[in-house]
Amino acid sequence: MLKDLILKNRSYRRFYQDQEVSQETLTELIDMARLSPSARNAQPIKYLLSNTPERNRIIFKHLSWAGYLNNWPGPVEGERPAAYIVMLNDTTISSNFFSDNGIASQSILLGAVEKGLGGCIIGSIERLQLQRELDIPSQFKIIQVIAIGKPKEKVVIEELDNDHKYWRDMNDVHHVPKRSLEEVIVKL
Repeated sequence: MLKDLILKNRSYRRFYQDQEVSQETLTELIDMARLSPSARNAQPIKYLLSNTPERNRIIFKHLSWAGYLNNWPGPVEGERPAAYIVMLNDTTISSNFFSDNGIASQSILLGAVEKGLGGCIIGSIERLQLQRELDIPSQFKIIQVIAIGKPKEKVVIEELDNDHKYWRDMNDVHHVPKRSLEEVIVKL
């Protein structure tokens, strides 16, 4: 069921780095994004795929991982993603990608979950440095990066009490508070 995939689709930040994600799998995930809706059907988003240790190291050093986990610099070697998808806006098609990145990301991540993988959308990126280091042509602008791999952490959803910030307990279980259904539906 779709709801089961959504419940398993969490923002995973630690992975089994040695469990490879093939180029074929990444291509299948992009195909799902390609077939998803696009504002005005302009389809300005392009994708740079990475599943080699060399390119993954370059991408990793330009990412920030978890704003609410103050003293956590990101996953250690051995727990880093096996792959990345760098989402790009092709400005020769459109300067505005509207909400296409969200639609495409959800398609990619649900596809990843269906394949026993997980991911994390990362928006905190040293964009210009990454663009230079990967030699990405200037017509492309980095929108975000999606980390992909076999999840190594447990993520649980819980009722939001007073604070919306995610957190980790002493057993490294990642807790994600969610507002209740009653709270998110506006009744007029």
